[in-house]
Amino acid sequence: MKGERGLIARHAGTVLVGQLAVMAFGVTDTIIAGRYSENALAALSVGAAIFISVYVSLMGVLQALLPIWAELHGGGRSSEVGRSVRQSLYLAAIAIVVGMAALLSPGAVLRLTQVPAEMRGEVEMYLSVLAFALAPSLLFRLFSTLNQSLGKPQLVTWLQLGSLLVKLPLSIWFTFGGAGLPAMGLVGCGWATLCVNWAMLACAVWLLRSSPFYRNYRLWERIEKPDWNQIRQFARLGVPGGLAVLVEVTSFTLMALFIARLGTAAAAAHQIAANLMAVAYMVPLSLSIATSARVSFWLGAGDAAKARHSCRLGFELAVLCALLFATALVTLRFPLANVYSDNPAVIALAAALMLPVAAFHLADAMQTLCVFVLRCYRVTLAPLVIYCTMLWGLGLGGSYLLAYHGLGPWEAIQSPLAFWIMSAAALALTALLFGALLRWTMAKRAA
Repeated sequence: MKGERGLIARHAGTVLVGQLAVMAFGVTDTIIAGRYSENALAALSVGAAIFISVYVSLMGVLQALLPIWAELHGGGRSSEVGRSVRQSLYLAAIAIVVGMAALLSPGAVLRLTQVPAEMRGEVEMYLSVLAFALAPSLLFRLFSTLNQSLGKPQLVTWLQLGSLLVKLPLSIWFTFGGAGLPAMGLVGCGWATLCVNWAMLACAVWLLRSSPFYRNYRLWERIEKPDWNQIRQFARLGVPGGLAVLVEVTSFTLMALFIARLGTAAAAAHQIAANLMAVAYMVPLSLSIATSARVSFWLGAGDAAKARHSCRLGFELAVLCALLFATALVTLRFPLANVYSDNPAVIALAAALMLPVAAFHLADAMQTLCVFVLRCYRVTLAPLVIYCTMLWGLGLGGSYLLAYHGLGPWEAIQSPLAFWIMSAAALALTALLFGALLRWTMAKRAA
């Protein structure tokens, strides 16, 4: 028991360090943009929300392949991993084309959500640069998912840590200028991300070619023609998973876009709250990746009891960590807000948002682990339906009504607080439904 818990914790800890390094990309960009100008920070709030919606939903499609490769690993079928990875490149190519098309044409979304006209130009330039950073980012995600499924996330983490050391000075230099380079403002952050993403992919390819660890998986054989049966298997698992992530993330994107009409102070405060919530989310995400890798490993090995045990251990760790982070967000809300901005109005509003953000994080931790483990049991459509109903319906729809029209006995609250309160309530209900679905699925599998 102790060994399995320690294995999950070590795997999650390694993934967490790498995820925090990548998350630091967004944190540093937020701080740098905020120090450059309040308008740049507001534009980043909108641009980052759109990019994250596209990237994370497509990443969800590829991340959903983890149970497939972990089961092959658990079943001792190492030679089949390479062919499966090569087939996944076809799915990645489709994802890249779709994602670039969305990022290069954001105008309709900006107009539909009534983002102020003076903000649109800077947002569009920022996204046009990030469109060309998407391909290396998604391909690196395949490399990351492969390593996580094989229980060896260390190489990914070292690459992510190294990339942060390059990203930080590049973002500062490109944004503020210097040494003969003119100041680019927010777009400079996008160029820094592009350079770092391509460098990370180049290092990943080199490792796949040179490291003895990958030799038994036969990754570098000639790529086969598309195997549509296997690609359909990928799609049945990945597409609903990606759409579920899309629903979750677009609820955040639309929240940011609706809040933008409340003014730059509201948009900036929301960006601070969302950024801190995203950092806290890395802990349950890492635990979910580690737990699902172990659950799938044991399912591949034909031991359903050990799979259930790994799931229980993952939940224990997730609950403990979520409580710690929620407490930190509440008690340190003013110092944390002050890191991002020196505007008293922005600091006060961002600190007030930390209370519903803490509740949101508790629910988010539970539902994230549930949805990752449900994928191990190939349950993907029901979570998608629940996400659509709760997050888009109750969360986003209820937030919009509460903020601009009033909801039931409550008058309109024209503040980001309305959006965070309703979203936290919707996510709490989502976590309860996912928990019940997971218990039913495991009981059915054991019967």
